[in-house]
Amino acid sequence: MPLCNCITDVPGVEVGHAQDMQALTGCTVILCRKGAVGGVDVRGGAPGTRETDLLHPLNLVERVHAVLLAGGSAFGLDAASGVMRYIEEQKIGFDTRVARVPIVPAAILFDLTVGRADVRPDLEMGYAATAAAASGPVAEGNVGAGTGASIGKIFGPAGAMKAGLGTASITLGGGVVVGAIVAVNAFGDVVAPATGEIVAGARPTRLGALKLGGEGPYAGTLKMMSTTAGRAIMRLAEGHNTVIGVVAANVRFTKAEVTKMAQMAHDGLARVVCPAHTMLDGDTLFALATGGHKADVSTVGAYAAEALAQAILRAVRTASPAGGLPGLNS
Repeated sequence: MPLCNCITDVPGVEVGHAQDMQALTGCTVILCRKGAVGGVDVRGGAPGTRETDLLHPLNLVERVHAVLLAGGSAFGLDAASGVMRYIEEQKIGFDTRVARVPIVPAAILFDLTVGRADVRPDLEMGYAATAAAASGPVAEGNVGAGTGASIGKIFGPAGAMKAGLGTASITLGGGVVVGAIVAVNAFGDVVAPATGEIVAGARPTRLGALKLGGEGPYAGTLKMMSTTAGRAIMRLAEGHNTVIGVVAANVRFTKAEVTKMAQMAHDGLARVVCPAHTMLDGDTLFALATGGHKADVSTVGAYAAEALAQAILRAVRTASPAGGLPGLNS
């Protein structure tokens, strides 16, 4: 099968989306029917997650069956019940002898300021996304967990831009493939890693009598954070931001090694999101090892970071205008 530059290029990984295009929210499921060794690394100061403690290398359960990425803030964690229901129907899960319990870690992003705040991913939407999961090309932009995502929110919604969901993969040779999928809902801007030039982010705006951000197309979040006005206005973005995603590879890793892979993948986030890992973000990355090949964790982790950086750039470049926010894919 030809590669599609998607996380589904990693054998054993399927992706499904479900969304409400009127309410502008949705969820994305990364499904591993045969299970995958899972890890996680949370770097942001305001995460919303489920089943992350289970992934610690010291804890019992090793393999996960799906990861859920969802909008809806903490309400969106309800969608994990639908993911579990679908997987249980397929008779997949951790064997407790009395039942097979699907292991479904999850992370959410805050999209309640875009579209409708009273409609969020729920059990039915999680079930639908899981039922839609497949290998092959993955839809990007305003889909799944990226449906209501936005970036550049130092001035609140007034200066933000539409972002979305992106994916990418890299072939390392010897049959090893590393992939990433990410929903970008960052406080900061997305920048080109080679130049630092802003690709998409906070736009100059006027709040009352105060003009913020200069005359160019982008205000420059980092620059604004050094000003008195910028620091005073940052409260408009509190609790509204995060980058959530998954990196995966068809390798045989222990839980400790796959956790290291998740840690290293954050380097890709930091290359293209400026600033990253703030107290206003909930940046959370999961890692999955689906088995098959022996590989060096440092090499796989380095390329997981690169795949994630590419996926983040795709998430903003494929995002269309929505909810009154401009997008690059217009």
